Amino acid sequence: MRWDSAARILTYIPGAPRGSLNHVPCPGRVFLFLFVWFFPPGLVLCKALEQSLNNPANMQFAFSVNLSKPHSIPYPPASAQTSALDDVCPTSLSVRSQASLRVRLLTRLQFTTTVVSCCPAELQTEGSNGKKEVLSGFQVVLEDTVLFPEGGGQPDDRGTINDISVLRVTRRGEQADHFTQTPLDPGSQVLVRVDWERRFDHMQQHSGQHLITAVADHLFKLKTTSWELGRFRSAIELDTPSMTAEQVAAIEQSVNEKIRDRLPVNVRELSLDDPEVEQVSGRGLPDDHAGPIRVVSIEGVDSNMCCGTHVSNLSDLQVIKILGTEKGKKNRTNLIFLAGNRVLKWMERSHGTEKALTALLKCGAEDHVEAVKKLQNSTKILQKNNLNLLRDLAVHIAHSLRNSPDWGGVVVLHRKEGDSEFMNIIANEIGSEETLLFLTVGDEKGAGLFLLAGPPASVETLGPRVAEVLEGKGAGKKGRFQGKATKMSRRMEAQALLKDYISTQSAKE
Repeated sequence: MRWDSAARILTYIPGAPRGSLNHVPCPGRVFLFLFVWFFPPGLVLCKALEQSLNNPANMQFAFSVNLSKPHSIPYPPASAQTSALDDVCPTSLSVRSQASLRVRLLTRLQFTTTVVSCCPAELQTEGSNGKKEVLSGFQVVLEDTVLFPEGGGQPDDRGTINDISVLRVTRRGEQADHFTQTPLDPGSQVLVRVDWERRFDHMQQHSGQHLITAVADHLFKLKTTSWELGRFRSAIELDTPSMTAEQVAAIEQSVNEKIRDRLPVNVRELSLDDPEVEQVSGRGLPDDHAGPIRVVSIEGVDSNMCCGTHVSNLSDLQVIKILGTEKGKKNRTNLIFLAGNRVLKWMERSHGTEKALTALLKCGAEDHVEAVKKLQNSTKILQKNNLNLLRDLAVHIAHSLRNSPDWGGVVVLHRKEGDSEFMNIIANEIGSEETLLFLTVGDEKGAGLFLLAGPPASVETLGPRVAEVLEGKGAGKKGRFQGKATKMSRRMEAQALLKDYISTQSAKE
């Protein structure tokens, strides 16, 4: 067994003959014998190297960008465009040749080019607080690029130019604009690097979309009208008002079977007058399109016009999980899915949530739903009991206020616990239109609710002014004005406003 492993390893050494150990020159046989017989770990190394070299798919995932030939499509030319590794690694080559070529291509995750122009620009982006922010920077145009600009439903790449972060890549005609916050000198040579983790994620989702689209059409004649590659999940819009659970399950099963079949994904370029263009799926070309048409094909499944980045073999997708459907626009259905590493991350999050629920609910995962239902029922009963108690309390408070020696003028009450219904019950029980009733509930130093009740004319005048003092909003009619307050700490100012109003009205009378 050791002799055979050593012989097979020799077939991957440049210049070594292929075949059994009998074809290995004598000096080589002596060396291998000593290496694998007297140094047992040598056998492990031999077998590991043999398995790696025998399985070129181990390296196939590394690239979807074909930098070996020019592309004249309406996105950044030459080395910026994406295709499958198999375009430049034909299967007719020996395993050794394919592996060598793929290793050389791995270095093209970085790319040297020339700066054409650099102009001041602004970029609108979303800050960490969710608000829009405007960044000042520069739009850099390169002679060529390996960074994909956003388009075709796919977000743009990220990366660096001379270690300067590229925050956005957009298409403008046949060139790509790279937004940076540091200027670059036109005419200078620069090194462009791709954020591979983001690129490969987009490759998995985009190829996954092509596969799902083709299978949905083949199985159920469901046409894709658009799609979106989101930050956490992706959606395919299908031209159907609804889908059954059986249809979703059938699509998921079929796409995963094709992933296990390891179907190649190839990229070709066709001229506009090529008859084969008529056989290719697509939703049309951009108005400014020029040059040949780029076609992405899944062997035996689909051929589609596409400018995006893709894997070179469906096995690189790993797995596709369809999360379900949502109602879309114009009586269509959105099919929500994850592909590749996103499925693993989703499973990790789900497992973490499951563990946390198991600890909180004190039961196994299979009993989580039933345990939550019991808690919901208990909560509803408690809320109902609490509401009844609040109503009783509101009636009691109303009678106490009515019978208080301080009754008249402006009556004020604040409670931390309560809601709009609580305040309205008090106002209904009192039922007086001669006295101003100012009720508030909530955190004394934070936000809360307020209600002003009394003579309709007075309430109509004072309600908006009270809301302004409390820095809130409200509305009212027929002697009631209620709303939300953001500054409950200013209640004393509102009370002073009401008392001044009553005093002024009394003086007029």
